[in-house]
Amino acid sequence: MLVIDKPAGMTSHDVVNRVRRTLGQRSVGHLGTLDPLATGVLPLVVGHCTRLAQFYTKSEKSYEGVIRFGFETDTYDAEGERTSEVAEVNVTLEELQRWATTFEGAIEQIPPPFSAKKIAGTPAYKLARKNKDVELRPVTVEIKQLDINELHNDRASFYARVGSGTYMRSAAHDLGRQLGFGAHLESLRRTSAAEFDLSDAHTLEGAELLARSENFDDLFVHPRRLLPHMPAVTANEEMAAKIAYGRSVNLPELSNAKLVKVFCGQRELIAIATRVAGTLFHPGIVLAGRSNSAALVST
Repeated sequence: MLVIDKPAGMTSHDVVNRVRRTLGQRSVGHLGTLDPLATGVLPLVVGHCTRLAQFYTKSEKSYEGVIRFGFETDTYDAEGERTSEVAEVNVTLEELQRWATTFEGAIEQIPPPFSAKKIAGTPAYKLARKNKDVELRPVTVEIKQLDINELHNDRASFYARVGSGTYMRSAAHDLGRQLGFGAHLESLRRTSAAEFDLSDAHTLEGAELLARSENFDDLFVHPRRLLPHMPAVTANEEMAAKIAYGRSVNLPELSNAKLVKVFCGQRELIAIATRVAGTLFHPGIVLAGRSNSAALVST
């Protein structure tokens, strides 16, 4: 895995394509879309590790950004067309902070019409671009924290921690509706996603430089840091051989765990094993093939 500090103006898919070219590797995916307007933490999975994406579908994320009050847009952010008259913004910081607390917790949220949410199999943004009616149903999301930090005229800076599937564009839009004078998201920066934060992130140019110099230890996140909620075990030669063939192994010291990360040496994550009974674990996800495991053991 590696983490890119996504620049504004690029889609998440644009970033994936560029990293594919940089690494000469077609098997690259991301762990949660960032809008073109947004910047910040975009974790990518590469090669066999794309199979780990399933463990990140409900990851918590945090953001910093700016909400502009006074009018709405069709995309709910600064890239869209204005859809309401410009209204006078008359609110204090304390009032905004009180309103923000009403959005915390599990709430019903309607995704923006220009979003990747699918309607009868078609992404909503494709329908919206064709001026077709987009009727998205509300979904339950969780805003764990929403702090309004500063207010300057019609712009408010915020910090948010949210569960998976939460749209900060919708939160900004809905807050403006509640206040009665409209709002949209002016800027957004993702500061963390799951166990990754900005300290892990490379610019695209920095990642390309590390790849050209084959400095892969600095480019990729250390495998021992992945999925920190799972316990880890280091395989001996016999265990690694069994796992490479998809055979179950006995892990008596981890009898209370449901999922276990299995390493060969310090850096090679070779499997995610699932407890099937007692202390018996089956390698449900094998990340290193038979030849790879044999080579790792021999070194």
